[in-house]
Parts: sequence; C-alpha cells; structure tokens
Amino acid sequence: MTRAFLSIALTLTLLTTARADMPTIVEASAHRVGMGWRIDVTLQHPDTGWEHYADGWEILDKSGKQLGYRKLMHPHVEEQPFTRSLVNVMLPDGTREVFIRANCSKAGMSTDSVAIDLRN
Repeated sequence: MTRAFLSIALTLTLLTTARADMPTIVEASAHRVGMGWRIDVTLQHPDTGWEHYADGWEILDKSGKQLGYRKLMHPHVEEQPFTRSLVNVMLPDGTREVFIRANCSKAGMSTDSVAIDLRN
C-alpha cells in the first residue's frame, strides 16, 4: 500500500511540475495586413536555458486544425515576458476566431488556449 501511495504521489508531483512549467499566454492579438494576418503573442515562462524554454506557439481554428506555427529559436531567460509575431498568416475565409497554444521544450504543448476574436 505504501509503494502504491508513493507511486501515485510521484506521478501527481511530476504532472504538477510539468503543468507549472507551461508557458503562459499573457496577451495575443491579430491584425489584418494586406491579404493575410499578423498574430502577436506575449509569453511568460521560467526559461532556464537551452534545456528548458518556451520554444513555440501555434494558431488553431475552432476545430483544432493548425493554421500556423511560430518556432522560437532561443531561450528568453533575461527577457520575460516577451512578444513575438507571425506574419502573412493566411486564414480561411469566414474565420471569426482563432486560438493560440504555447509549447514548452520540456513539457510539450499546453492544453490551454487563448481565443482571438478576428471581428474586432
């Protein structure tokens, strides 16, 4: 019984630790530029260096289809929060809302997303 309890406690600790290290989307916005869109995303994450950092974010439609991905090329240990953009994003006609999810090099893709209303 003690072994089972320790196993469950360790699993919960690892899940909680991974969850705590997910990037937080502080702000996200979209702006029409020509025929496409510019998506700006501000992230906060406890980057420690190349071994653990926020390494990207994705744009999804309401069905979960990926419409774009912004790869972050290096850690931002001394620059928190930080904003990066993805330009010339081509969205399907009639798209009224997109969702942003951030990725961590260690914990993977967040299950949380932030909605951007494109009608504003």
